[in-house]
Amino acid sequence: MKTRNVLIYIFRKIIRLATLLVAISLISYILVSFSPVDPVQSYIGADMMILSPEQQENVSEYWGLNEPKLQQFINWSTSLLQGDLGTSLIYRSPVSEVIAERFYASLALMATAWLMSALFGLILGSLAGMNQGKWLDRFIKGYCFTLASTPGFWLGLLMLMLFSVWLGWFPIGLGTPAGVLTEEVTIIDRLQHLFLPALTLSIVGVANVALHTREKLIEVLESEYIRFARAKGERGFALFWSHGLRNISLPAISLHFASFGELFGGAILAEQVFSYPGLGQAIVQAGLTGDVPLLLGIVLFSAIFVFIGNLIADLLYTFIDPRIRSGGRRL
Repeated sequence: MKTRNVLIYIFRKIIRLATLLVAISLISYILVSFSPVDPVQSYIGADMMILSPEQQENVSEYWGLNEPKLQQFINWSTSLLQGDLGTSLIYRSPVSEVIAERFYASLALMATAWLMSALFGLILGSLAGMNQGKWLDRFIKGYCFTLASTPGFWLGLLMLMLFSVWLGWFPIGLGTPAGVLTEEVTIIDRLQHLFLPALTLSIVGVANVALHTREKLIEVLESEYIRFARAKGERGFALFWSHGLRNISLPAISLHFASFGELFGGAILAEQVFSYPGLGQAIVQAGLTGDVPLLLGIVLFSAIFVFIGNLIADLLYTFIDPRIRSGGRRL
């Protein structure tokens, strides 16, 4: 692509991202403003009955909760434009620090699950497509349809009971062993706590990738150039590697990178089931306690996360499809 086209493409993406963040901020703040949860009561906790009305009013004034909703939104937006996401009411620390701390745990969980679901989904979809109509194809389709209709939280509870409670192979929850100092936690300990949440999240994501890959591969195998390759004697894995893999990789990448939103939503459920200390658990706590700065901060961060995933997918097209690199299709 030409440099001018690249710059125009990036500029359009930036404008689209800015518009998206403004809309998400406004809609999220309107929804939060109708929440029946009292942030002051959540902040004070059990001491709510001890404090006098004047003290409670002072707390509201300190956090700016006594101002009209519109003014609160303007104050928050002004701080956001200056790079300040505000202070979390439940963690008593800057929202940016809370997100940064929790993001590393969630990133490890989502990245592991994302890679596992992509790998196994591509393998299962390719096996099903290459064996269309056979018993292996029917088995994989049935397996994927079952997974697609299985709630993620139910699967997580099942994995927890089977591997943690009954067999005792993995810890019941948390991100690190309880009662152990952070500097004493080993990589093996973290991997043991990470395995079940990541496995649960990846199993749920396998179905869509596998079924989509199967359909695309069947479409490719029915094309004229595949018939020509078979006429030349190509069969089995050699045929798939030479002509099938590259043609199914583009839609597979598009689907998998577009699933960042579903991946983030699934991580919220997985973190709740396994008490995993990530962004998912933090956004649930923020919603239940009325922690508006933290809730809005995580919502904006998740929107940027999903947007970047889609952007990476668009950029990868230019490296996979030679028609795009040669200018046959412009971004």
